[in-house]
Amino acid sequence: MPNAKIAGLGFYVPEKVVTNHDLEKVMDTSDEWIQERTGIKERRYAKKFEETPTTMAARAVEIAIERAGITREDIDFIIFATLSPDYYFPGCGVLLQRELGITHTGIGALDIRNQCSGFIYGLSVADQFVRTGMYKNVLLVGSEMHSMGLDFSTRGRAVTVIFGDGAGAAVIQPTEEEGKGILTTKLHSDGTWAEKLAMINPGSHGGYHYRKMGEAVDLGYPDVEYGEAFVTQKMFDDGLFYPQMEGQFVFKLAVQKFPEVIQEALDEVGLTKEDIDMLVPHQANLRISQFVQRRLGLRDDQVWNNIQRYGNTTAASIPIALTEAWEAGKVKEGDLVCLAAFGSGFTWGSALIRW
Repeated sequence: MPNAKIAGLGFYVPEKVVTNHDLEKVMDTSDEWIQERTGIKERRYAKKFEETPTTMAARAVEIAIERAGITREDIDFIIFATLSPDYYFPGCGVLLQRELGITHTGIGALDIRNQCSGFIYGLSVADQFVRTGMYKNVLLVGSEMHSMGLDFSTRGRAVTVIFGDGAGAAVIQPTEEEGKGILTTKLHSDGTWAEKLAMINPGSHGGYHYRKMGEAVDLGYPDVEYGEAFVTQKMFDDGLFYPQMEGQFVFKLAVQKFPEVIQEALDEVGLTKEDIDMLVPHQANLRISQFVQRRLGLRDDQVWNNIQRYGNTTAASIPIALTEAWEAGKVKEGDLVCLAAFGSGFTWGSALIRW
């Protein structure tokens, strides 16, 4: 079987820059506090009512397919990873197909809901499709518009200051070059602590959700009928529509799983951390990336971080960062590139690519 390779990359970030000082005006926070804990200086916000995850993705896709030397008509499968879709349903995959003007081709579209790990999961799926010969031009996208669903008050500051908007895209194709392309992908999950980082509402739990198997946790909703439980006044009053995160718990788990899943991938293909030329981690927190860098013994120029400028764009963060690194000449022919992510669920994964 042929290997799969990344044949083209592209990314798009909105024009609007939102600095930490801008956020100081709407919540009790500070530039110093945000930078110390996350490393973030600014992030991008999309144009409300004009841009969506789908439209941003289309901008990134145009660049990726041109660099891959193909046209829209050549795409034979779409994989779209996001936690902030245009609609609750249908997913963004079909919306992107429509945005690209290729609905007449009838190609399949798959939506991935693995949050921060979405691009890694999507890359693994695309890899299998290409290796088996099922598809030859798989379009893989990560796109997020967090700014539409954050709590811009002091109550939500711990989460809101972290996230930004943007999109990244990759075209995955077969390659006959020996030892080139995607060498391996490793995927994991553990749902035990799912609610430690979650956006629970609106949801179909009807006022209950499960922290442990068989243990129903009452969220304190009024006794309402089924249809009324999806959106309630209590959700508005208590700000329950916003993401919830226990930051310290997430941080401790992330710094454990990141190095583990990277080492697992290296062991799979008989390589060591000394063989890594470029590490592109999911841009969760600069402190997490720096911890992983120290654990792996990598130099600053061997790790690509851009969270300082874009914040955490979850599923879009790896393709945005990878594209930037490639454009800067930091990812070259023959380099061993490692991608790694950890996020809500919890899910985590890694990929090794011989460029």
